[in-house]
Amino acid sequence: MTKREILAVELRELAESIAADVGTQILERRRSGFDWTTKSTSTDVVTEVDTWSEETIVRSIQVHRPDDGLLGEEGASAPGSTGVTWVIDPVDGTTNFLYDLPGFSVSIGVEFEGERLAGAVYDPVRAELFSAAVGKGATVNGQTIRASDADTLSTALVGTGFSYDATDRVHQAQALTSIIPVVRDIRRLGGAALDFCAVATGRLDAYFERGVKPWDSAAGALIASEAGAVVQTADLTYAVAPKLASTFVEMLETSGA
Repeated sequence: MTKREILAVELRELAESIAADVGTQILERRRSGFDWTTKSTSTDVVTEVDTWSEETIVRSIQVHRPDDGLLGEEGASAPGSTGVTWVIDPVDGTTNFLYDLPGFSVSIGVEFEGERLAGAVYDPVRAELFSAAVGKGATVNGQTIRASDADTLSTALVGTGFSYDATDRVHQAQALTSIIPVVRDIRRLGGAALDFCAVATGRLDAYFERGVKPWDSAAGALIASEAGAVVQTADLTYAVAPKLASTFVEMLETSGA
């Protein structure tokens, strides 16, 4: 293996270990009760568990790689000197977490000089650890995963998400009125990281959303891509089974999504 491949595998293993350990603990903390407040809007929730999770992840990273950069949803930020940056979503799907619904996770992505190199997403409810290293494929609990062979919109199960901004949500809902008649159905699971992983495993044939933040996609986008999905993480983010990609993207453009 090249030095870059060796680094990717090492970082994946560390991301896996930290995500699984912290993910198990946030489930225990969920059961014990917690305080919460809101951020950008009245629907944008943050809990004390989000803050604790990010602080714990950062400490764990710094024990092993003190000179790496950091970017976390809840404010962790450090430039680093190695070219490696850890991109952290300490509880992705916080609203689900608040309501004790499945669909929340711990997401840890690792970039090297701005390119995704490794990542891990841990779903504590299902005890599933998704991970990937660039060029090495994607796994769940150590088993290789692949995106679906879906090639027809009419039988495609599609996931999506919604903005915290009420005006944006109206636009997103309007776009769905054009999409839902031509696909099998729509699912709103509640967390982008696990939406990407659902495409990676074939549980969803496609996923799209506007306004996805770097920490939402850092690990999941790589996992989906390494599982063979076609992935974009621009203003309109999507992951889609490869045979479905061209017609799916055309549908998104037509719908105004």
